[in-house]
Amino acid sequence: MGERPYILLSCAVSIDGYLNAATERRLMLSNDADFDRVDSVRAGSDAILVGASTVRRDNPRLLVRSEQRRNDRLARGASPSPIKVTLTESADLDPSAQFFTAGDVEKLVYCASPALATARARLGGVATVVDAGDPVDLPRLAEDLHGRGVARLMVEGGASVHTQFLAAGLADELHLVVAPFFVGDSRACRFVGDGDYPWNPDRRAALAEVRQIGNVVLLRYALSARFAQ
Repeated sequence: MGERPYILLSCAVSIDGYLNAATERRLMLSNDADFDRVDSVRAGSDAILVGASTVRRDNPRLLVRSEQRRNDRLARGASPSPIKVTLTESADLDPSAQFFTAGDVEKLVYCASPALATARARLGGVATVVDAGDPVDLPRLAEDLHGRGVARLMVEGGASVHTQFLAAGLADELHLVVAPFFVGDSRACRFVGDGDYPWNPDRRAALAEVRQIGNVVLLRYALSARFAQ
């Protein structure tokens, strides 16, 4: 594999490891102080990546919220918010989603080869669609992002994307926020699925920081030798 960005995964979960509830109601796992921390991490990133299912389910804007942070980015010659990135096997994405319409920033869609023509017809007017292999090849995606000038990539989910990046050994850092409640329903989605992870009982990840932020706790893990304090 060629050069790739520094990759930071960011996620919030319940005490029992769930990303959401089993219902359509969105589960609020974090608090205002932690949202501001996440905004700071976004502002320090060159690109933010979420999976297509997150685009469909949550309709995120993925923009830097703080005006001061946006101005700071502009002052150093960057766009107000990072490049927005998603990946898809099927091209089942709505061009009117906020991922595409919110913010004057570049949008990239990494698409599996069989759906490339469909994706370009549907999304070519609102994003740059990139052939990412069959199935989507994460090392290839990371290499392409590096070639586009992305030195620091923030991955915000969802579960399938986190699973893929972690199982592929492509994560340098993990920010895991734990909310003070249980979901208690196995129909809900967990942080990651089954996978052959590089970190296991015989090779533990390094815990770099534990920080209380109001009623949630941030666990910051160093996952590679590239980890930056």
